[in-house]
Amino acid sequence: MKGILRTLDTDLLDTETKKSVNALKRLAIDARLDIRDYELSETREEQLKCAHAAAKRLRKLEAAILATGTLLGAADVAQLTAQMEQIQSRLL
Repeated sequence: MKGILRTLDTDLLDTETKKSVNALKRLAIDARLDIRDYELSETREEQLKCAHAAAKRLRKLEAAILATGTLLGAADVAQLTAQMEQIQSRLL
């Protein structure tokens, strides 16, 4: 996702779109951190808690990607959505 978002020239975007891109970047970072916490969990209970948090964040990220679909392009949206579904299926 970083590669796709890096190609966007945010200086050329309007204010609302720039906010959407920044929110998308923050959600991606937060999702990555949630998944890291899941992987570093020491107990099953902690792992389940982190998996739930990561899955919730991934759903938000997926919704944000779909909301900015015209900006990213259909192929990128499809690829990112499929990757997130794959990650979600591995969490539990």
